[in-house]
Amino acid sequence: MRPFEGVRILDCTHVLAGPFTAYQLAVLGADVIKVEDPNEPDQSRETGGDVSLNKARMGTSFLTQGSNKRSIALDLKTEGGRAALKRLVVEWADVLIENYRPGAFKALGLGYEDLARLKPRLIYASMTAFGQDGPRGTQTAYDHAIQATSGITAATGTEESGPIKAGAPVIDYATGTMGAFAVSAALYQTLRTGKGQYVDMAMLDVAMILQASHITDYLHTGRHGKRAGNRMRYAESSMHEAKDGLLQLAASNRRQHRRFYAAIGESEEAARCSIDERNARFEEKHATIAKKIRERTAEEWEDYLQSKHVPATRVRELHEALQDPQLQHRAVLHRHENVPGVGKPMTVPLAAFKFAHDGPSIERAPARVGEHTDEVLASVGYNTAEIAALRQAGAIA
Repeated sequence: MRPFEGVRILDCTHVLAGPFTAYQLAVLGADVIKVEDPNEPDQSRETGGDVSLNKARMGTSFLTQGSNKRSIALDLKTEGGRAALKRLVVEWADVLIENYRPGAFKALGLGYEDLARLKPRLIYASMTAFGQDGPRGTQTAYDHAIQATSGITAATGTEESGPIKAGAPVIDYATGTMGAFAVSAALYQTLRTGKGQYVDMAMLDVAMILQASHITDYLHTGRHGKRAGNRMRYAESSMHEAKDGLLQLAASNRRQHRRFYAAIGESEEAARCSIDERNARFEEKHATIAKKIRERTAEEWEDYLQSKHVPATRVRELHEALQDPQLQHRAVLHRHENVPGVGKPMTVPLAAFKFAHDGPSIERAPARVGEHTDEVLASVGYNTAEIAALRQAGAIA
């Protein structure tokens, strides 16, 4: 029995952070129903490198976090669509997650206070750029805008390059992960107290938490760190040019410092491992290491230094990282042999951890828009005629 089996979640989210929250709970057993507007489905369905899939509303951005979910299409701007969602809340759901602009669901009569009156034990999670209120409460943003707002962009790059955003949408995925954690905590709290909960998630909050040690240091010292690119605090933990590419060293502590210099034949330097000396002689050490690293290929250095218990790795492109046998061993990825509307096998990320038993797994391929509308509505008491009437009125698809 996986952790969230028996938990029922209405996933009223779109794009990335919200769907990723529900996805993480879904692979751990939660029954997740994705609720989409039939007129404007999740925009991630039209996003990805395969144009034909985008046109079919099965883009790779959607497929990434669509597994294990059923899909219903409700137009919440219609009375029938809102009534259907309320019935699902009352008769079916334990959790509702939404990531529309602040106040949007409340304006439809679907805010937390409205639904909590119907079901006091409901856990209701709202995910926005800046939170539900405050000076920025009405503003909207995406991952890259939050990176810029939070200081992450300004801290990334070099003094010469200027600010550079992180390549991956790290704030979205971190917000999704934090969202799954928050909902998990709320479920546990409700189990103990019998009371529902409202979760107010903000991408900016998550971005600041991701910089926790930098924030504490700045507020204590008043000093901004410089954009250092691939130059870390210590020369033995920086990136260097090998014979054929880049090598990332990560010998951070004194023990690793000693091992590193012993491994490259610098026994005297191995003993000079005080923090003051490592800081004061950075340029000298960096030049010595750079000269040495150019003698071998990055892969040769990785194999050799790892054999000496020194953290070091060749810098890889994504396509190379995906070929790493460790990924297969860890079962990080899941291969769908058949996804309706895709036409060929599709591989998606599963989870970033393993359980000894009953851990994350995928049983259901990502769904087409509204694929399960009739099935879901019938499960909460709608008969065939009522469903037909809703469809005729444009409330469902």
